[in-house]
Amino acid sequence: MNHTLPAAASQRSSAEAVTTDASGNAPRFSKGSALAVLVCWLLVVFDGYDLIVYGTVQSSLISGTGWGLTKATAGTIGSMAFLGMMIGAIFAGRMADSWGRRRTILACAIVFSVFTILCAFAPNAAVFGGLRLLAGIGLGGLVPSANALVAELVPSKWRSTIATLMMSGVPIGGSIAALVGIPLIPAFGWQAMFLVAVLALVIVVPLGLKYIPETLAPANGSGRAARTSATKDSSGFGSLLRAPYLGVSVLFALATIATLFAWYGLGTWLPNLMQLAGYNLGSALTFALALNLGAVAGSVITAWAGTRFGPVPTAIAAAAVAGIALAVLVTGPPVTIVYLMLVLAGVGTHGTQCLIIAAVASHYPDHLRGTALGWALGTGRIGAVVAPQVGGLLLAAGLGVNSNFLAFAGAAAIAAVLLAAVGLKITSKNSQGASNV
Repeated sequence: MNHTLPAAASQRSSAEAVTTDASGNAPRFSKGSALAVLVCWLLVVFDGYDLIVYGTVQSSLISGTGWGLTKATAGTIGSMAFLGMMIGAIFAGRMADSWGRRRTILACAIVFSVFTILCAFAPNAAVFGGLRLLAGIGLGGLVPSANALVAELVPSKWRSTIATLMMSGVPIGGSIAALVGIPLIPAFGWQAMFLVAVLALVIVVPLGLKYIPETLAPANGSGRAARTSATKDSSGFGSLLRAPYLGVSVLFALATIATLFAWYGLGTWLPNLMQLAGYNLGSALTFALALNLGAVAGSVITAWAGTRFGPVPTAIAAAAVAGIALAVLVTGPPVTIVYLMLVLAGVGTHGTQCLIIAAVASHYPDHLRGTALGWALGTGRIGAVVAPQVGGLLLAAGLGVNSNFLAFAGAAAIAAVLLAAVGLKITSKNSQGASNV
């Protein structure tokens, strides 16, 4: 957002405004910006927790609720949050570019926290699924909005690194879900897992009100009219789907679909798959923890590698690593190798998604950044919606645990191919002086 605030505005609290230079970048990484990034990261941690928590309670819902759930219907319920995320990501990214980053982030955080808490009191599967859908709208809207804001708070040289590290919050939240599930579910039941979202509502959201700034210039009277006119003319999904962005926008979306199919398919089904393979609940959740810890490591590794080698080439390598690791699981290796492959799968799948976000945040101009992130993550949620369904249907068809690992490995391989196509297209544009990542 290209603006410089007047002196009076620059003296307001950090929750109201942030100044950027003439190119739309933060001139330095200030203490206020660091606090805002930290709060956004904490919200992403809870976003990740709420995403993965269903996988930790899935077997309890099937066996202990009396709701009559089967593997197929459990997969359908697992898809509801991701369907909501698709809706939330598409529209919240657009809202963040027009209504404001801060308002959108906080609204999404409140929505996903409230409806996640209500899941603990669901009387039946239909109500539970509906609440997961509504929570998903907030979950899906938070990440593109937060990444759009963070991209404007940090200097451009740090943008790719910070965007990637921001996404470490998702697997850290997933790791917390797996860790607290081991003692919490046997002691207090599956409902307690959803009540953890109270912490986001009463602690992190108030911190967001205090520390998250608004990066859009104030729009009152003629200012609002001018911004509305500029938004209509130069931003929106239509701009992404015409030259010079059409080809890359479609490829980013398809690569995200494939990546999220692998990542959220594993996140939803892994504990249940490992129980079906003969492990008890505690061991199954430990495997889920290995996957999420690998994803945390992947966020750090890919942040460094993306800066060193570029986000797209690094994403290709990460997707290939995930595909190979998941394929190895099909061979029935010893338990030590299983842990190692799940760590590598976490590094590869989540690392790929982090790098796609970093590439998108760098590729598009300021006025399209939130919309572009919403487009990629929103359409990409198709993969997240379909994955739990596919996993459940494969198991219901009697094809066994390995059918899931093969499906997720194939998705990671497809993501690598699509990202290679992104790299070729961007290289072609660079050679013509059109754009760069």
